[in-house]
Amino acid sequence: MAASPRRRFGWLRSATTLAAAVGIATVGLTVPAGAATPNPMAHPERDWMGSTIAAHEGQRVTITPKLAPGGLPGLDVSHWQGTINWTTVKNQGAKFAYIKATEGTTYRDPNFSANYTDAYYAGLVRGAYHFAQPASSSGAAQADYFAAHGGAWSKDNQTLPGMLDIEYNPNGSTCYGISQAAMRTWITAFLNEYHAKTTRWATIYTTTDWWTTCTGNTSAYAGNDPLDIARYSSSVGTLPAGWGFYTFWQWADGGTFPGDQDVFNGSAARLLALANNTP
Repeated sequence: MAASPRRRFGWLRSATTLAAAVGIATVGLTVPAGAATPNPMAHPERDWMGSTIAAHEGQRVTITPKLAPGGLPGLDVSHWQGTINWTTVKNQGAKFAYIKATEGTTYRDPNFSANYTDAYYAGLVRGAYHFAQPASSSGAAQADYFAAHGGAWSKDNQTLPGMLDIEYNPNGSTCYGISQAAMRTWITAFLNEYHAKTTRWATIYTTTDWWTTCTGNTSAYAGNDPLDIARYSSSVGTLPAGWGFYTFWQWADGGTFPGDQDVFNGSAARLLALANNTP
């Protein structure tokens, strides 16, 4: 995602079963001494879905709308987009949106309420996302904060399951200074707690490179959690282990809609089914 200030003012297994699949416990994460960066949340106002990708993968490519992949078009935004006219976005063809709600356990996006409410009234199916900070607090604590500050879910035809945005560390070492096993523990705790709070399994947003590097390319979550893959290219490329298909694809960092350009891999009926947690 280009970092221009103008653009960026902006599916039940039990916890025990999931932990066994991963080979880890579901207790809260203890970060090894000295592993965290001095300030793990140095600038949450500058963190959004894909904000770290260009620096690590060289993916900063705005693709023209005519090259958009097949699927239902959508977008993801944060406060960096400033005030958004969601009726215009809807009229331009957007069917869904993911909107930044929280980061860590202290930061709430200042434009979240306006974006979330206005997108709803414009008729988009929308969901909230949480920018993960695994070095600052446990996965369970961050899931609690997210669920209480925008990430809750209701079966109302327009609310997607919350999304865990887990990508490169914007403030230091790629994997936040913690091991692959510890990262899996953190993710498991977040997903289990979010499910306990909302009855939904969160969508996971990531890149294949980060997932392989920082989780050991675990396939433990593919059975429950829809995948939102970030890849700014004309093809989606290799997916993380376990996922035979993506549910969402963030395919460009700019285009027709404000923020990032996304597609849903299915029909309007399937998007509604995902929103309402129905077959």
